[in-house]
Amino acid sequence: MAKIQTIYDHIRSNNIKTALLVMLFPLIFIGLIFLFTWAVTPLSDAINTTISVAIPTIIACMIWMLISWAFGDSMMLSAAGAHEITADNREYREIFRRVENVALAAGLPTPRVYIIEDDSMNAFATGRTPRDASVALTRGIINRLDNLELDGVIAHELAHIGNRDIRLDMLLITGVGVTVFIADILLRSIIYGNHTSSDDDNRGNGALVILMVWLAFAVFNVIITPILRMAISRNREYAADATGAQITRNPDALASALRKISTDSRVECLDKVKSMSAICIASPMAPREFVGELFATHPPVAKRIARLESMNFK
Repeated sequence: MAKIQTIYDHIRSNNIKTALLVMLFPLIFIGLIFLFTWAVTPLSDAINTTISVAIPTIIACMIWMLISWAFGDSMMLSAAGAHEITADNREYREIFRRVENVALAAGLPTPRVYIIEDDSMNAFATGRTPRDASVALTRGIINRLDNLELDGVIAHELAHIGNRDIRLDMLLITGVGVTVFIADILLRSIIYGNHTSSDDDNRGNGALVILMVWLAFAVFNVIITPILRMAISRNREYAADATGAQITRNPDALASALRKISTDSRVECLDKVKSMSAICIASPMAPREFVGELFATHPPVAKRIARLESMNFK
C-alpha cells in the first residue's frame, strides 16, 4: 500500500527541492565559465580564468544584495500602488483582524497590511524578515472571496513570510542583475576593444577568451537563470500552499480560492513589473501564449488544487 502523503511530507519535499535548485546557480555558473574558456585555452588557463571571473562576480553579487536589501519591499509596494490600512479605520477593521488572527495561528508577528485598488483577485507578501513583513491584498480578492477562502489566501502569504521566500526571491533577483550588468560590460569590451588586437596574437587570444566568458554569461542569464528561478518559484508556491493549509487546517478553502483567483488574477499596474510576478499568489501579468510550464512563475492551478485536495493532517 502506498504511503499517504501528509502536509509535512509536501513541505519537506519542496524545501529539499528548493535547496538543491539554489545550489545549482553557482555550480552551473562556474561550470559554464570553465567549459567555454576551456574550449579556446589550455586546461590550466581555463581554471585560472574561471577563478578570476567567478570569485569577483560572486563577491559583487553579495555586495549588491546587501545594498538592495533595505529597499526591495518598499519598491514592490510602490509598484503595486498599495496603501497601508490599520485597525483604526472602520472600513478595513475586519480585514485587518483577519490578518491578525491568521498571523497568530501561524505563530508570526502581525504584518503591515496593504490594499491594492484593483478589482481583480491577487495578493503578495514582502519584507526582509517576519518582523518587518507586509501583506498586500487587492480590493477584488477581499470583496469576491468568502471568509474561509480569504483566510486561506492570507495564510498562503504568511507562509511565504515564515518560509523566508521573499528574502530568497529578492536575493535571486539582485544576483541575476549583477551577472547581467557584468555581461554588458564584457560585451562593450569586445565591441570597442577587439579592433586593437588584430595584429597582436596575445591580445587576439585575450579577446577570444573574453568573448567566450561573455557567451558563458549570456547562456547563464538568458537560459539557465530563468529556468532555475521559475523552478524555485514554483516549488515555493507549492510549499506556501502546503504551509498555508497547515495554518488554517483547511486546504479545501485555499483550493477553492485558487479556483476563483485563476479566473481573474491580472493586476494591470504590474504588467510591466515582471519581477513582481513570482511573489504574487497567481501571476498578475496579462496571459501570454506560447509560455511553457518550464518558464512559468507558478505551477498550473489544477496541480496546486490537486495537491491541496490530497493533503491530510495525520
